[in-house]
This record gives sequence, C-alpha cells and structure tokens, in this order.
Amino acid sequence: QVQLVESGGGLVQAGGSLRLSCAASGRTFSSYAMGWFRQAPGKEREFVAAVNWSGANTGYADSVKGRFTISRDNAKNTVYLQMNSLRPEDTALYYCAAGSFRFISATYSFWGQGTQVTVSS
Repeated sequence: QVQLVESGGGLVQAGGSLRLSCAASGRTFSSYAMGWFRQAPGKEREFVAAVNWSGANTGYADSVKGRFTISRDNAKNTVYLQMNSLRPEDTALYYCAAGSFRFISATYSFWGQGTQVTVSS
C-alpha cells in the first residue's frame, strides 16, 4: 500500500514556473513507477509525465515536452514535477500516482488527492 500527498500547486502567471511534489508513505515507493496526471474542468484526466522506479527513464505528453521535468528521490520517497513556461491551458488539478511505467491511468494503482494549478493569462 502506498499513500500519496501532493503539494506545490498554486496560482501563477503565464510564463511562470511551479514545482509540484508528491510525498509517498510506505517502504515500497522505490519499486513503483510514478506518474503525474491532470484533469481540467469538463475534461477527462490526461497523462502528463512518468518516471520509472530508478529515475533513469522518463516519458512526457507531447503538450508538456520541453517545459516539464519529472524526477524522483527514492531516499526521500518523493517525486517532483518541475513546470516551466506555464500556459493557461496547463490549468488543472494535478495528481500523482504509483504503478507501472506506462502512459495510461489504468496501470496506476495508487493515487493522491491532487493539487490545483491555475495559470492566468
């Protein structure tokens, strides 16, 4: 069992940056791939980024490539999402999840409650 708590969301102007954190409980954190997903009002939840158990492999949605960076610190049981050059269309509730290194939500078994990111134009 893994419990996840996101933090770091907030209101930022377009072009700004935020760093999201996701703290995990449990000894098995390093055995899971971690992903970030987001859901905007009226839209389906979508994949943002993923990192494998060691941090050596990452993947990104085309919409965030070159702007967002996912990383993890297994010693701290934490995964991060550095978001630069934010756009209004990045506004959403951001979730972290633990599961298999895939780019679809169905392969992730554990989810946090989400942290809101709002980008003003």
